[in-house]
Amino acid sequence: MEPETSDEFETTLRPATKADIDLLGMYGAELVSIHHGWDERRFIAGGPRTPTAYSSHLRSQLDKPDVVVLVAEIHGRVVGYAYAGLEGSDYMSLRGPAGVIHDIFVEERHRRRGAGRALLAAMVGELGGRGATQIVLSTAHRNDAGQRLFASMGFKPTMVEMTLQL
Repeated sequence: MEPETSDEFETTLRPATKADIDLLGMYGAELVSIHHGWDERRFIAGGPRTPTAYSSHLRSQLDKPDVVVLVAEIHGRVVGYAYAGLEGSDYMSLRGPAGVIHDIFVEERHRRRGAGRALLAAMVGELGGRGATQIVLSTAHRNDAGQRLFASMGFKPTMVEMTLQL
């Protein structure tokens, strides 16, 4: 993928590099924290090792041919990322081969400026360009802003996860 720039707030998108990974680990840890805040019984809590663990996982994914990790920069500073991959059939999810978007994150102070939309559009383009004919993602029930973004980009609800705490 060639870096692309959105005029709105000068957002530039590019593939993530190893130099980005520590920051992306911090962003991943923030995603964990946000989800835990929405529902602490459903979502795991982060801890002091979460950024390192997240970084380690993303580092292991960077060179895989079926994985895409993109970063969004504003004025040369990374402010968000998206992580996805091409996956085969998943009988537990009852779906065929698909592009699966695992993470999309933008720093809070840069939200609602087009970076998330740009990341999502670029990820859809990347996955489609690699052969995906279907793209799926999951979003927390309380992630209203994310759900509005996904719906505005053509995603539609297909599953509802329900949880019973014992």
